[in-house]
Amino acid sequence: MNEQSAGSGALRPDFYDALPIHAGFEGLADGAAYRPVPDDWFVGTADIVGSTELIAAGRYKVVNTVGAAVISAQINAAGGRRFPFVFGGDGAGFSFEADRLEAARDALARVIGWARREFEIEMRGAIVPVGAIRAAGHELAVARYAPSPGVDYAMFSGGGMAWAEGEMKRGRYRVEAAPADQYPDLAGLSCRWTPMRARHGRILSLLAIPRADAPIAAVADAMRRIIALTVGLERGGHPVPAAGPGFEWPPLGLELEARARRGGGSLILNKLRLLAETLFALFLFRTGRGVGGFDPGHYVETTSANADFRKFDDGLKMTIDCDAETYKKLEAMLAEAAAKGLLDYGLFEQDEAIMTCIVPSVSSDDHVHFVDGASGGYTTAALAIKRRG
Repeated sequence: MNEQSAGSGALRPDFYDALPIHAGFEGLADGAAYRPVPDDWFVGTADIVGSTELIAAGRYKVVNTVGAAVISAQINAAGGRRFPFVFGGDGAGFSFEADRLEAARDALARVIGWARREFEIEMRGAIVPVGAIRAAGHELAVARYAPSPGVDYAMFSGGGMAWAEGEMKRGRYRVEAAPADQYPDLAGLSCRWTPMRARHGRILSLLAIPRADAPIAAVADAMRRIIALTVGLERGGHPVPAAGPGFEWPPLGLELEARARRGGGSLILNKLRLLAETLFALFLFRTGRGVGGFDPGHYVETTSANADFRKFDDGLKMTIDCDAETYKKLEAMLAEAAAKGLLDYGLFEQDEAIMTCIVPSVSSDDHVHFVDGASGGYTTAALAIKRRG
């Protein structure tokens, strides 16, 4: 998790595509796995104002959906070009090339306006030059991690993403909401799976954030020890069953998906269309029958394999199915690292995990699945850090 300087050929137009893809998560605790994002790129960041109150009101599924919508809109606006992004529970971060600035700004503005109209949710959004991050003394470096052969996720280090988020919260580099007649393209955004209950204890949302002045090697060692402790859990604490999550009809997220996809159309008609579509999907899942290149058994297994239940985003973030004994060991390990001045941490326990998905095509394996705790997750764990501070 070290800071790196820009340069060494990082300005290539194929920068992200050319990055090596890492299959081992533990190795990402070491900053040597990361490459500096090009100086002429930008960072986009967004979060929900008052997410704590929304969670207390039982609207965390809505919070997750709106956060994932930021990434969905950017994927659709990118026209097939790959770029690094990260899901944060109540928001998201992403980085992109200079020639995509207007398209990225427009997509973010549309999501901000859509969240306000559809859900009465206020979002903040900002687009920050990577050069400004470095001028402020921070770094933005990225690595690619593949939890399965079908998909890979961006991991960020260097403190740059967190600094950009802080600037956004101070009202700088602000992106305003788009006009009411402009809707985001959220094709592929899906919220159909049922919540996943803990099978071994509780669903634990864990954040471990390095302190700015902490020794790099000591922080990396602490992160590796935390990850190593979770390796003893079933599938490393993966909260999604290996056979895939559950599917009920009508799906709990039906209305959220209808609001995401309707644009300026009728909400009722979109609900009816989704009811028919999801009823057919239920038939396929229950019978195991495939159609048009869609294999339901393979799809649910790939869904589990592709899920992003752990990541590096200027720190370690995990949503794991954790037994009581391992929880106590993790808490003790984190408290020791905090006492040594290496990191700050937040923990939050809940009974279930939830998943919000972006599925470009059900017949390919590149669908992405964002995992969070069902009762507050990363947002509440982050609040624990603030209270401790």
